[in-house]
Amino acid sequence: METKKRFTFIDLLKGWALLIMIEVHVVNAFIRPELKDTDWFTILNFINGLVAPSFTFISGFAFIISAKSGLEEMRKFGRRFWKKLGRILLLFLVGYSLHMPQYSFRNIINYATPQSIIEWYNVDILQCIAASLLILFFSRLFIKSDKAYNYFIFASTAIIAIVSPFIWHVDFARFMPMPLANYFNAVHGSFFPLFPWMAFLFAGASASILYLKFREKGKEKYFINKSMIIGMVVFFISLIVLYFLKADPSFEVKPDPFFFLQRTGLVLVALGLCWHYTSRFGEKTSFVTNISRESLLIYFLHLQVIYRKIWNGNSLEYFVNSRFGIPELFFATMILVACMIAVAETWGSFKLRFPHLSVYATRITLAVTVILFFYLT
Repeated sequence: METKKRFTFIDLLKGWALLIMIEVHVVNAFIRPELKDTDWFTILNFINGLVAPSFTFISGFAFIISAKSGLEEMRKFGRRFWKKLGRILLLFLVGYSLHMPQYSFRNIINYATPQSIIEWYNVDILQCIAASLLILFFSRLFIKSDKAYNYFIFASTAIIAIVSPFIWHVDFARFMPMPLANYFNAVHGSFFPLFPWMAFLFAGASASILYLKFREKGKEKYFINKSMIIGMVVFFISLIVLYFLKADPSFEVKPDPFFFLQRTGLVLVALGLCWHYTSRFGEKTSFVTNISRESLLIYFLHLQVIYRKIWNGNSLEYFVNSRFGIPELFFATMILVACMIAVAETWGSFKLRFPHLSVYATRITLAVTVILFFYLT
């Protein structure tokens, strides 16, 4: 239990990122188009753009900590190996389920259009995280030396960030199947391809390696403070560089290394603030940490509420039809956040009271869902 308490700041950052993510999707789905031209929306849009880097960064950070225990058992393909692999595969499953063109395999074969199939292949944040974690996971199993593994992660972070602009427009579908090609860039519409988004997850893993080393030496606070200072310096330098680079009409922000550095700098600051908060006020659980621990469920559910066509064949996004102003957006966000907090609190409490039953309930739900997908007409 002590280990979990010492890392509550990770849950805190992840929880806040998830709460802001709900606001992001509410605003994107319901906002009146003319409001997007306002100055306040430009600021909000930049803040919202930190959600994905934070989410991927913290996934890499948490993976390194979790992989410290049971490594030999995983290398022998024991229970821990299958448990870790199962969690990663679940991310793939949920990620692809969110964009299914039809509710059953048979209907996909019979009724899905070529365009809807291509959209189904698009890589979203969950597939990006899952693929990146899969690389971290198997490299950890096969690279025996801790030092070599650490250098592999450090080098990979830099390489991914540097090469991303060069592969941003390469059509990988010419060399491989579309589902695989979509993992490399956004040429065919992927929202979060591995380049450059995997760099954020590997950056989180890199930061976690360094954090653990300083923590072992009793210099945890020193590392956090230095990380925050470095993060702010990197942010401001990147901000200035991007300002001048944007003057070139051919310049593209997302694949540029300074896009990665700018956002990673702010994520390091946010991570430090969460660490200082837990250090100052104690390792307390809250609705933020609770929603973090049920992040996959909350991520899936809030998107279903907004985008899934379950209201007489239409989605909530369709009914609102981009007509919400600021008050409506605020109240819609608060209502959805409150509902998701209630779900997280209820399911989290159930898992604590009935841990074995909750595992069986999850497995049965997944099994029934997969069976229905293949047998429904």
